[in-house]
Amino acid sequence: MKYDFDEVVNRRNTNSTKWDTSQEHEDIIPMWVADMDFKAADPIIRAMEKKLAHGIFGYAHISDAYYEAEINWWRNRHHCEIEKEWIAFTPGVIPALSAAIQAFTVAGDKVLIQTPVYNAFSIVVTNNGREIVENELINDGASYEIDFEDFEAKASDERVKLFILCNPHNPVGKVWRKEELERLSDICLRHNVLVLADEIHRDLVFDGQPYVPFVSVDRMNAITCTSPSKTFNLAGLKMANVIVPDKEHKEKLIHALHVNGLHDPNVFGIEAVIAAYNEGEEWLDQLLVYLKSNRDYFLSFVQDKLPELKVITPESTYLMWLDCSSVGIGSEELSRRLLEEAGLRINEGSIYGKSGDGFIRINIGCTRAVLTDGLERLEQVVKAIK
Repeated sequence: MKYDFDEVVNRRNTNSTKWDTSQEHEDIIPMWVADMDFKAADPIIRAMEKKLAHGIFGYAHISDAYYEAEINWWRNRHHCEIEKEWIAFTPGVIPALSAAIQAFTVAGDKVLIQTPVYNAFSIVVTNNGREIVENELINDGASYEIDFEDFEAKASDERVKLFILCNPHNPVGKVWRKEELERLSDICLRHNVLVLADEIHRDLVFDGQPYVPFVSVDRMNAITCTSPSKTFNLAGLKMANVIVPDKEHKEKLIHALHVNGLHDPNVFGIEAVIAAYNEGEEWLDQLLVYLKSNRDYFLSFVQDKLPELKVITPESTYLMWLDCSSVGIGSEELSRRLLEEAGLRINEGSIYGKSGDGFIRINIGCTRAVLTDGLERLEQVVKAIK
């Protein structure tokens, strides 16, 4: 069937974090938090309606059908074989990272991240009393690369116990190549650093660029976190999976998840995940066409109307990483002015690490009408400042 991603769905007054927590402006356009403004695929909605009609919503457990759907998605979509015994349920990627930090480090240990990177990484590390170590990515103006010399120097510190890999990378949209992942793996193995791979954006890749699962590169020294939440716009259902091939690692992680009460799945989420992975591929393929069109429209708009700004063209995700340093103010001040003067809410780049200052992150997982409105508001403020 043909899905209509231009359909405008009013999300105001629905307890939406994205739309209902920005009361500073009555006509706010929220292009910040990473969820999309599109209805879920029809098979997902039908599966949840069927569960709703049953009328009983007691405690639930992960079914064989759930495991089979997850395994088949890895095999059919990503050409990677995983086993049922490797899979652990968690209500989210960040809770899984938190549990892993508790399971494999102690207070005073260090965790390595590659900035600019999703700000929740820093939050979850510091909230658990561990120290952040940054391996800043190298920005050549068009893309980002890994500073491997610096990475190895940081990984060689005996207090560094974990490395959180973001692939595809949020916010810069980079999909790491196999040879890059192999080099990271080699360094981490030599220095006894466990890899936590956040691969939540794995399904949202453009231009035929292959996503390489880290588990296909290094099976025993990695814990991989995935979720259908970004792919199928199901973040509110709180469903994610952790792939842990090493039996001892899995036992430690499961213990930490249970200590924190992170083991009961959402009764609707189970049905939604099964439907998404078994019947949602048609919707996803059409979504990727629409998101790529939005990406290309964004690139064209900035080139034509705001040529002083630089866009890092994303290979993945629905998040645009925009270099606004030529405007002459920091990203926090620019974010404030966009909100107050134009009613446009975005993410300031400084929250992703000091190398993100001067950048803003913009969510294009929306209708073209909303995207156009948001870009015109951005143009208005940037030109007023200049």
